[in-house]
Amino acid sequence: MAYNQSSTTYSKSKNHVSTMLKQGFIPDTFLSPPPNKTPVLPLSRISLSPPTSPNNSTRHRPTRPSPTLLEMMSDEQTHQSKLALENRKRAQERVSRVLETAPFRNPGEWGGFGDVKLTVAARDGFRVSMDVHRGVLVGRSRFFADKLSRSGGGEAVSVEICDCDDVEVYVEAVVMMYCEDLKSRLMGVDVSKVLGLLKVSAAIMFDAGIMSCLEYLEAVPWSAEEEGKVVSHLSQLELDDSVTDVLKRVSAEPSTSSRADDIFSGLLTGVLQAKDDKARREMKTLISRLLREDSSDYINYGNRLDISKDALYNLCHRCLSSLVLCLSEATCMDESRQDRRVLMGEIAREADNMQWIVDILIAKKCGDEFVNLWGDQKELALLHSKVPVMYRHEISRITAQLCIAIGRGHILVHKDARYSLLSTWLEALYEDFGWMKRAGRSLDKKLVEDGLSHTILTLPLPQQQAILLNWFHRFLNKGDDCPNIQKAFEVWWRRTFIRQYVAESQLQMTVCDYPN
Repeated sequence: MAYNQSSTTYSKSKNHVSTMLKQGFIPDTFLSPPPNKTPVLPLSRISLSPPTSPNNSTRHRPTRPSPTLLEMMSDEQTHQSKLALENRKRAQERVSRVLETAPFRNPGEWGGFGDVKLTVAARDGFRVSMDVHRGVLVGRSRFFADKLSRSGGGEAVSVEICDCDDVEVYVEAVVMMYCEDLKSRLMGVDVSKVLGLLKVSAAIMFDAGIMSCLEYLEAVPWSAEEEGKVVSHLSQLELDDSVTDVLKRVSAEPSTSSRADDIFSGLLTGVLQAKDDKARREMKTLISRLLREDSSDYINYGNRLDISKDALYNLCHRCLSSLVLCLSEATCMDESRQDRRVLMGEIAREADNMQWIVDILIAKKCGDEFVNLWGDQKELALLHSKVPVMYRHEISRITAQLCIAIGRGHILVHKDARYSLLSTWLEALYEDFGWMKRAGRSLDKKLVEDGLSHTILTLPLPQQQAILLNWFHRFLNKGDDCPNIQKAFEVWWRRTFIRQYVAESQLQMTVCDYPN
């Protein structure tokens, strides 16, 4: 019975050790058997021989065991302790430099040594004591004037400020109380430190310090990061109307949506009508990026005003009218006229403008109406077919742009709108595709082909069949100058001949005319 109990105890202990081993508290080498002891040989049996060359023998280097969880936790704690000590050491050095030139260290200038022992203590235990003058504290700080008035005059007192966020800033604020020219004192100080001095000055009611910090912040430039800090800090401090001048550079009178639309429309119209092509491209990139910026990054600035859908579609209609006018003039113009090339350049420019507006519509998730609008442009498509492809191919980029958005699910429209889009513009896309690839502007051929494939495959099966059978014969004749949508053809083939879906009756193949 005693043996069984001992065996049970040994089993439990073994399981406990095994659990600790799995959790990393005991390294594997702790439980490994001790190395075999080398037997001691008599002196007469020991032979002396030269050491064996390392190349002729195998050396077994002891492997270092992997650290346990307890060791890793201990190392991290040691690292954090060292980091805290280094930070405190640097803070002590900075405070020492401030105190070396502090005015209250010169007793002759202030009529003797200080009569108030002011101690500033941080949460981590870092403490700084200063002998300062009651008259300066009372004259500059309404907080100290109230506290020291209770202790009576004529005797030395001790004041301690506990749980400070930054001891160095508090010391700097006390030194500022002795300075007459605070503007010069703050010159060259970074914005973050001035915000700290402003916070301390507000806490101890150091009015001159508050005004000097605000004047400094109003005058100096801010980086994007500093701007966020300034707005955040000033919104937290209760400084009445004294921060108005500081925030004027980031605040304005409340704007209405109609007023914002006027500004946005003016900016976009200016870009569309720009004379310098390089500047126009740069401003397009800039405005597109600004319109895409996430408003959640600017939660401190109130509600965001954005360009309205109506304003964007007004610009679309203006671009469409310009395209129709340019194409109409191009079809009636004699090819020998010298200004024909200028007109063709205007066609490419208006098409590029339209692509930019459509890109903004897609980004704003309001491009569905434009699919209907573009699918209804029968007159424009007819004029397009009468203009040489080298001048008109930019217009087909708009169709490709819409197919990519539909294929990605960024535009959701009814199947009739999708079919109308392809009925009106697919033939033109086929004809222009070769020029679109060879044009100076980069074209992601695969992206266009995938977008077109996905758009076709969202249509009813008979419409897929009509479009893809027409593509099949065109691709055999045109090759690389035609979009390669073999993947869509494969999917249609399997849907039609292999994975037939039958609802109630046997599926029958339907012949549908190709859209003209």
